[in-house]
Amino acid sequence: MIQTLHHSDDEFGSITVLDDGECRILAFAPNDEQSRCLKAAPHILQYEYTQAMLLVLLFCQPKRVLILGLGGGSLVTALHRHIPGIHITAVELRATVIDVAQRFFQMPRSKRLQIVQQDADDFLNNAELRKVDVVFADLYHGDGIDHVQLRADFIARCAANLKEDGWLVMNCWTEQREDPLLRDALRAHFTDIRTVLTASRNWVIIAGKAPDLQTTRALKDTAEHLSASLGFPLIRALMRSRALGE
Repeated sequence: MIQTLHHSDDEFGSITVLDDGECRILAFAPNDEQSRCLKAAPHILQYEYTQAMLLVLLFCQPKRVLILGLGGGSLVTALHRHIPGIHITAVELRATVIDVAQRFFQMPRSKRLQIVQQDADDFLNNAELRKVDVVFADLYHGDGIDHVQLRADFIARCAANLKEDGWLVMNCWTEQREDPLLRDALRAHFTDIRTVLTASRNWVIIAGKAPDLQTTRALKDTAEHLSASLGFPLIRALMRSRALGE
């Protein structure tokens, strides 16, 4: 039996928290799942697309990350648990989303975690931001992807806030695969661009400013090693990954 633990509305739409016994679910629209948290192990990512977003851990060992779009905080929780000493800044537009992530989804409270309530687009305009190793962009609302994260200027500002060897990770949909402006924007700032098309038709982009020259065997070995601590088979996302354009 599914219980409704929270429901409210703000200027951007509805916010609902459900509980099915094993998981907490965040929804921004009817028949929609924005985030899912396994109550017994909140650090284990439940969606294939969020698991694919952590494929970036094969290419870098981040000490500082920026997450644009909080949802239920699943990426925050996974990274905070998996990488000792990591510093995380998460930017979320909606105050109630921040509140429910903390109240219902076991998101950690830590000196290494900063939550900022602000429009992600505006946040990136701050010229004094400290550069990070990875930017995760997952901006969605009840109607789907927030198209701000597909704009060339948004991608340029993400790149500008990355270190010289930093990585951008974006969650998009399969229809964005044919967007020439998005492809051009990515190629203007990144030299190593890999994509993962999931069974749910999410299209995850992992773009590095510097090329990664590891062999496939080395990547597989690292994926197998990380899978044990992450709690899911990272090798699945690696096997689905392709260079942009393939």
